[in-house]
Amino acid sequence: MSTLLVSPPSPYSSKVCMAAAYAGYACDVKFVDTSKPNAELSAANPLGKIPVLLTENDGAVFDSVVIIHYLNRATGGKLLPKNAAKLLEAQRMEAIADGINDCAVAYQYEKRLRPEAFIYQGWLDKQWGKVTQALDVLEANPPKLPLRIHAGHIALAATLGYLSLRFPGWEKGRPKLKRYAKKFTDKHEALAALLPRLP
Repeated sequence: MSTLLVSPPSPYSSKVCMAAAYAGYACDVKFVDTSKPNAELSAANPLGKIPVLLTENDGAVFDSVVIIHYLNRATGGKLLPKNAAKLLEAQRMEAIADGINDCAVAYQYEKRLRPEAFIYQGWLDKQWGKVTQALDVLEANPPKLPLRIHAGHIALAATLGYLSLRFPGWEKGRPKLKRYAKKFTDKHEALAALLPRLP
């Protein structure tokens, strides 16, 4: 059986855990503390980043987007639409969700890991400005949540879960995205249990 190396607070980890569960891809989930050196993680991914899927036949698969495509192939297309237009829509949704994560995680690292005297407010403002702009675009054009969801829906849910964990109050002035997050949780309780959380 495959093993998925993840970190509970990570939106990228949450995305692939939910995707695997939704697609019915059986794997063991192993938590990794990314704040400490980890030989298994470094051997699997030379970048030392999570998530990583350790497969029996294909070796290590990383990063989260590549893992999504791997899971989609392994489960007969359960995560991405076959229709070209709908596929592009799913990929765009995943891309904007991951882009928000990139900026939000960079913001967190700047605040949490850099000594206070060296924190660069201009960098924080730039990253949060990108998050705000992307959320405003999504609020103006909120995605629908159909009966059959795809990787884009899952990625966005993971992102909003991460923002709720690390940036409470993000939803102020964004009722449509707040409803999306609640609707996802209500419709997919088992997946919602895999949203970003503290270990």
